[in-house]
Amino acid sequence: MAGHRARAARGEKHPIEDFLFTYYSYSPAVLRRWHPGADIELLDAAGEPRASWRWYSPGATPGGLVVDRAGMQREKAPLLTTVERILRSTAARPGSFGCFGLHEWAMVYRQDEHRHDVPLRLGRSGTDAVVEAGELRCTHIDAFRFFTPDAVPRNRFAPTRETQPELEQPGCLHAGMDVYKWAMKLGPLVPGELLLDAFELARDIRLLDMQASPYDMRPWGAEPVRIETAEGKAEYVRRQRAFAERSNALRGQVLDAAGLTRVPA
Repeated sequence: MAGHRARAARGEKHPIEDFLFTYYSYSPAVLRRWHPGADIELLDAAGEPRASWRWYSPGATPGGLVVDRAGMQREKAPLLTTVERILRSTAARPGSFGCFGLHEWAMVYRQDEHRHDVPLRLGRSGTDAVVEAGELRCTHIDAFRFFTPDAVPRNRFAPTRETQPELEQPGCLHAGMDVYKWAMKLGPLVPGELLLDAFELARDIRLLDMQASPYDMRPWGAEPVRIETAEGKAEYVRRQRAFAERSNALRGQVLDAAGLTRVPA
């Protein structure tokens, strides 16, 4: 977070680390706002600024504060239902580990202009050749919606916002990063430590996402995972499986913190 703030003050951009604060639109200040989570009373906290924060109410002891879980569940019922459905169904579904990160390649396929002002590691023709030699099987709407027009019909799936709960699966890097988004949406129901765990997972996944991308990220210290080779594919899948385990564990913890149905074992 400190690096992001320092770069922002200098007007500098970092194509890997800035993503979590631009794509998700949650500022470092929001991430730094610690909450104890539901059912934890903060003693002698009524005089603190958090007493005026939304979803806090007086506790059982004079001067105490607690997160108003019941009030939030009443007012935010549709949101909680959506979060529960996506987290629970994603964790219960087998992971798919054959995409090899080609979603990022599909976002630049047959295009001269790209989302990032970073050169392509294999050039345009080499990048297009990798897409054409592989198989696009992206299941995540928020990756698929950035596919180029020529890449869209090459994808095995056609994800939409409506089909998101049916298509999300734990092997997807973007679904793993989104655990952070869902935890953030649940606000004070999620303890600060758990929110940071989800953020760190998203940060680690973002690094692999860019290492395996068609961009040359070496100027930012990210050595490429060359998914156009057998060795690169194997490394990608190994790390992808580890992220799937981490993300499923966090999905269960987020559901527990919010008082929602536990992810099936």
